[in-house]
Formats: sequence, structure tokens, C-alpha cells
Amino acid sequence: MPDGGLNPAQQTAVKALSGPLLVLAGAGTGKTRVITYRIAELIRRGTTPSRILAVTFTNKAAREMRDRALALIGRRRVEVKPPEISTFHSLCVRVLRRHIHRIGYPSEFAIYDRGDQETVARSALREIRVSNERLRPADLLARIGAWKSQSIRPAMARELAAGDLGELAAVAYDKYQASLKAAGAVDFDDLLLLTEELFENHPEVRFAEATRFDHLLIDEYQDTNGLQYRIVRALAERHRNLCVVGDDDQSIYGWRGAEVEHILHFTRDWPDAVVVKLEDNYRCRAPIIALANTLITHNTARHQKVLRAAKEGGDPPRFARFDDESREAEAVVGEIRRQLDREGPERPVASDYAILFRTNEQPRAFELELRRARIPYVLVGGQSFYDRREIKDLLSYLRVLANPTDEVSLLRIINVPARGLGPGSVQSLLDVAVARGEPLWTALPHAIADGSVPEPVAQRVRAFRDLIEGYRAQATRTPLVDLVRHLVEAIGYRAELTRLYPNAGDAETRWSSVEELFNAVGQYAARADPPTLRGFVEDASLAGRDDERNEDDPRRERAVTLMTLHSAKGLEFHHVYLVGMEEGLLPHHRALAEGSAQIAEERRLCYVGVTRARETLTVTMAKSRMKWGRAEPSLPSRFVLEMRGESARALEIAKAANERPAGGANPSRRGGADSTKKVRPASGAPKVGSKPRPVEAARARSALLRKKSRRG
Repeated sequence: MPDGGLNPAQQTAVKALSGPLLVLAGAGTGKTRVITYRIAELIRRGTTPSRILAVTFTNKAAREMRDRALALIGRRRVEVKPPEISTFHSLCVRVLRRHIHRIGYPSEFAIYDRGDQETVARSALREIRVSNERLRPADLLARIGAWKSQSIRPAMARELAAGDLGELAAVAYDKYQASLKAAGAVDFDDLLLLTEELFENHPEVRFAEATRFDHLLIDEYQDTNGLQYRIVRALAERHRNLCVVGDDDQSIYGWRGAEVEHILHFTRDWPDAVVVKLEDNYRCRAPIIALANTLITHNTARHQKVLRAAKEGGDPPRFARFDDESREAEAVVGEIRRQLDREGPERPVASDYAILFRTNEQPRAFELELRRARIPYVLVGGQSFYDRREIKDLLSYLRVLANPTDEVSLLRIINVPARGLGPGSVQSLLDVAVARGEPLWTALPHAIADGSVPEPVAQRVRAFRDLIEGYRAQATRTPLVDLVRHLVEAIGYRAELTRLYPNAGDAETRWSSVEELFNAVGQYAARADPPTLRGFVEDASLAGRDDERNEDDPRRERAVTLMTLHSAKGLEFHHVYLVGMEEGLLPHHRALAEGSAQIAEERRLCYVGVTRARETLTVTMAKSRMKWGRAEPSLPSRFVLEMRGESARALEIAKAANERPAGGANPSRRGGADSTKKVRPASGAPKVGSKPRPVEAARARSALLRKKSRRG
């Protein structure tokens, strides 16, 4: 990228400051640079910093954008109220804190994480007497998430539900949502859904929020779902100063509700929009860019653009086919080992290398070979910091301090550390709460006073309640870090870890996570103004959402990275191995069954993998692969042939693959039709049949609304 300046297309995007603007930013073309320079230019031209809102998808991206914008602007110019730069979910939390009381929720609502959601879902299924074998909590949550992303509430879900299982899921959805509201809690999908509900049903709220800003910038616009799209429109419709930045060629999250149509049809929604294409790639060598361009032109529904490589020269991408997945892993890791053993100033380090794959099952063979070769590696997508038992325990304490009616958190900690309140005692307390129609926290004093529990239990409940009330009282006058430290000491949590994990090393590892929580509290307190307990709990809840890529894992600095293609988006590596390039893996067998739109998304996923490589790209595949305990022949991916300019052969491969059973094996060998239940979700995607496709759900919702309007 030119030093100290912007290229002509970037300058155009930065200086088009009024009206709708679509910036089509190809891979590696400097989109974050454009957004931050645009913010700086708006302020230089006289826009009050606090009247600018920029929204992206992850906390890390928001932090990077904020830091780069403030570095450009100069902190003194925005020290009173800087631009608001956040994720969609953080933005919606702030809107809901201001207005959610209008729809019957407390302003101090809790935000439930995945574990909390599964607890509520399990309870809802139990209430309607549906066994886990028939509908698992995780599958119910997948259905609920799909419904919510399409603005489908429980009543509408029951009308749209197909089949007995769909109807049961809709009933459970109703119970689930009622339980959340009774606990004064929301889940992550609710943050968007309830914001849209406020904008739709309360014009005064929509007006108040839309008039807070004069300029709206949206990053990664191709990843927006229906809810986010409608929230953006509500916020921008008054001033129309909407700048969206994205790349339809990198839209790879359709399975979780993203709709590429939003970026494809932007000029239909905003007819006076200016369109700027960023096509100068500053990341990849020219041969890699040529390969990426050749691949993506096979998608027809896209904005036409051609990337140009700023970095000339470089080795052409390599293609290799091996006998099986073991030989594939052995060859890839062996080559990395030889490169790391090279001497001289150009010697690479392990973190220069990434092995990218389509499904979560693929890395096993590579992990085995990396361990044999004594090469450090990190498998991205391991356990999140916020999913560790000790962190969930302590965050539950903090959630209860912030909102005692958060029943899921309260039930988690009422006997942690053990204080003699076992399952029988807790059930007695819950019975009192149910009989009185009150939250558990509110019912505790009554259970003590009316003798509903034995006196020893009453004493323990009283002591627990006094502990919580005491720290709630301290929360407003004690520095946050001190409050958390004192609470952890008061409950004896370190001793509890020693009791639970007799091995000293295990206990110390767990305790180091607790100390890292103290650090997280300190970091939050240093940047928040003012720092509050509720603010930290909210911050932690949102941070846990984009922990999947382990981006802050220190091991990443000295290890080979293994990750799915979905996780790799937004990252780059000197040397990339794109492995398992076979029909049924990429494109995935589910996409083969679902049709051309899903094949197009799989091609975009491959394109994302190719454009992660800065210097070298190696594409590998196997002639056979183990499926259901048997070695089955594998066809090369049609995308390999497309990249190599062999379109006719790619069509032959596609035809052959589409004529074979999904997964490439004989169903009779896998136990018949029901054997598909054994297929694990790939790359975090929900199981087959767990949710409607976004466009299908939207059509169904529209049909239902038309039917209702005719009735009216």
C-alpha cells in the first residue's frame, strides 16, 4: 500500500461523505484503513465525533477500528465524546438499556451465554415432556436462533412449524422465551430481535435512536442477517448518510443467517448510492491473486470486480494429491518441518504457517503428525476462556450481584463452593418460588420465614443471601477489581479449586484463569468511564461471543495454526496449506444436496482460503478418505479444476459428485437412511434439518403476514 497515502479508489471512498455509499472492498484491499480515514475526514470536515457511529461484527475488530481512528484523529480532539465504534450486539445492548422497559423487561436485564441458554432450553423441553433423544437442547436452540434471526416470534413459529417435531420445538420456544423474560434475561439473538421490536412498534424509540447520529458506517456488510439489515435501515433512513463496506465474494455465513442479497441489492435499496470498488490487493503475491480471480468468476450472482496484486512475483500455487488423508498430513507436516529446519536469515517461524480445512473432523491426522514432528501448533476453536468452569462460576456470582433475579446464574452458585445446599434443598426452595409465583431470589426470605426448609438449611440460605446482599451494597463504593478479589476470597474459591482438583498442577492452572479474570476486570476498569459491575458483566458476556478464534492466545505467536476456513476469514499467513480439497468436503456434501446457492457459498469459502496466503499457497487432496470406518474413493473438488482453468473437467466432477450419495459412500453400508443422524456439524454449522434457510424462512414469514392481513 502506498506509504503515507491512499490509492485513488480509497480516496474516493473516504471523500464521498454524504448520502449512501457502497464500498466493495476485495480481500486485502485495505477496508479498515478506508473506514478509519473516513471517520477522520468526517471530523476534519466539522462533524462532531459523537455523531458518528461505526458498527462491525467482533469486539476485536471494533477495538482495532477504534484504536486506529483515534490514532488518526488525535485523542485530544475527541476526549469528551469520541465516535461510537462497536459491534452490532453492543450497540443493541445500549439501545435496550435505554428503552427495554417499554416491552416489559427490566433495564438491568441479564445476558445469557450459551451454557445458560442450554439450561433454559432443557427446562423448557422438560416442562412439555420432550426427551433429549427426541429433541436435544442444542438442536432446539438452533431452531430458536433461526426463528429469531428471521423475526419469527413463538406464536408465528407455531403457525409456521412443519411436522410433529417442528410443532414441539415451537411450543418449547414459547416456554423458553417466557422463562427468559421471567428471569429478566435475554439471549444474544434477543439483543437484535428486541431492538427491532422497539424500532417497529415504538416510533418514538426509532426516532430517538436515529437522531443520535448523523453518519453510520457498517463494516462486513455482506455478513448482515435480516435483523441487522432492518436495524441499519431504521437508523439511517432519516439522514441517509450510510456507508457500507464489504465484499460479496467473502459472504460465507449463510448457515447462520447472513444474506448476501443485502450487499448485492444495496443500490436497489438506496438508488442514489455511490459505488466504489477497491481492487488493489496488498496482501497476496500475483500468482495467488490470479488463481483467486479465476475461481470466483464461476459465481454468477456477484458484483463484477477483479483483484490486482500490488506484490509482483512469487511462486505459483501448488496442487498435490495423495493416496489418503494420512499421507496428505505426513507430506504437509514434513514440508513444514524441513522449512523450519532451514538455516539463515530467511528462516521461517512456525507462526508463518496455517493449515486450513473445511470441517472440524479433518485436523486429527495433522495434529498427530505435528506432535510426531515436535512442531508447536494451536487448534483454533478450542475452549473459550469464558467457557471455563471457574470463569463461569465467578461470572455467575457477578451476574447475581448485578441482577439477583437471574435465576440460571443464581442456581449455578447457590451451592458453589459447597455450602450444604444440595439438590433436595434447592428443589424445596424452587417449590416455594413456584407456589408464590416469584423469582427464586425474592422467594428465599419467605422460605426461611415460613419454615418451608429445615432450620439448618434456612441458616445456610440466610448466610448466602447476606453474602450477596453485602457485596451488592459494596458494588457502588468499592473499586471493581477490589470487589471481585474480596468476593473470591470471601467464598473460599481457591480452596474449592484445590478440593475439586487434588493434582496441584491442575488446581494452579485453574487458579491462573481466575487471576486472568482479575486482569480482565482491571483492563475494563481502566477503559470504562465510569466502570460499573453491570458494565463489566455485559462486557464479558459480549466478549465471550467472538472468542472462538483464540485471537489473543499467546501460543499463536510461535505455533502453526490449524483452523477451519470459516474461522480464517479476516486473517492472513505467509504460507497456507488448503487441505482436503475434495467433493463432499469442499464443497461440503450438505451443499451438494441443497443446490446452486449453497455451492456458490462454498466457492466463496474456498476463495477466502486462497486469499489468506501472502507468499505461498499449497492445495492438497486425497484419493481416498476414511468414511464410516472404510476407505472410500474421493473425487478432487470441482474448485481445484476451476482454479486450474479446467472448467469442462470441473463440470464432469460436479456431475459425478451430484450423482453419488451425500458423503460419497453407499448408504447401505452406513446403516440405512437414519444413519445421517451420526453426521457431526461442520465448522460450527447447525445439524442438517435443524433450521430453515434464511430465504425460505423469510418467504414463509411474508406469506403468513399476508394471510393475516387478508383475515384483518
